[in-house]
Amino acid sequence: MTAGELTVRVAGSVGELPAGEWDALGGQENPFLSHAFLSALEDSGSVGPGTGWQPAPIVLEDDTGRLVGALPSYAKGHSQGEYVFDHSWADAWHRAGGHYYPKLQIAVPFTPATGPRLLLSDERFAAPLLAAAERVCAGNGFSSAHATFVDPAQLALFEQAGWLPRSDIQFHWANRGYGSFDDFLASLSARKRKAIRKEREGAVQGLEIRRLTGADIRPEHWDAFWIFYQDTGARKWGTPYLTRAAFDLIGERLADRIILVLAFDGAEPIAGALNFIGADALYGRYWGATREVRFLHFELCYYQAIEAAIGLGLDRVEAGAQGGHKLARGYEPVTTWSAHWIADPGFRAAVAEFLERERSGIAQDQAWLGERTPFRKA
Repeated sequence: MTAGELTVRVAGSVGELPAGEWDALGGQENPFLSHAFLSALEDSGSVGPGTGWQPAPIVLEDDTGRLVGALPSYAKGHSQGEYVFDHSWADAWHRAGGHYYPKLQIAVPFTPATGPRLLLSDERFAAPLLAAAERVCAGNGFSSAHATFVDPAQLALFEQAGWLPRSDIQFHWANRGYGSFDDFLASLSARKRKAIRKEREGAVQGLEIRRLTGADIRPEHWDAFWIFYQDTGARKWGTPYLTRAAFDLIGERLADRIILVLAFDGAEPIAGALNFIGADALYGRYWGATREVRFLHFELCYYQAIEAAIGLGLDRVEAGAQGGHKLARGYEPVTTWSAHWIADPGFRAAVAEFLERERSGIAQDQAWLGERTPFRKA
């Protein structure tokens, strides 16, 4: 497909595209959009044949073949690993006699972290890219296209193209210029401050907590974390999304953008949490343990992340999807956004009506949660 002097095509993978050109579009703010991260998912077999996530990046090239725009997109055969739930839509469309799958997913696989979904050298390239996504769906019999965890600054570009916006809630920690964890605690009510101190003391009794990054993360640490990840994945999802090789490749390619927090009982690691460093945020991704220790999950995933973010001067911690228990620990409700294109006009109208009702409920929930943060009242 061509658009003036521009060419739009579907590439076979992110890995086959020039890393420097992809990263120039994606920027350095979000580690998950980097060529290194996305190609590691491909090279490790975490996405690709047999996974239901078939890489299909839609790219826009100028007359020299240079990338000027891209969508990190995948042909999906299911709705697993997305964290924006459309199972009820799929069920409704199947009951009406349609085929919901395959569909097009514009996202970072298995990663509920907000970021740009239109990778652009110029904002005017948004429209041809989204039109190309719609043509890919129409030409391949896809029911729909879904851009999830969209940067709010890009939402208007999707809406201008006629895509339907959808909102949800996550819990993020905001750095209000704290110089230390104690400064953060001082901003909380006395009761919450005391509760967090008690949790932290109880969680680490008899244990050593280490935060590792870069070359300090060795193969044996990944071996231990793989065991933790498998345990959590088996309990939450049935089958873990990432392969063992994914952790080795991510560790090789993004070592300096990783903080691996491990809890040791003597020389034995018993629990861990994996975080990624962005330009202005720390992203908590995976956690697991081989031993049940009260409050250790909160310590490794939330409190250690806050300490690390303060030390790095980052603006916030994004601790992943769901988890109302984060509220009592200083993580506040924020709105996340997705955008959806539905091929069938009747189905689209039904989804649009549902989303309008859902947004009202989400807004009410967020207002209710916002009144129940643990911070001291003025």
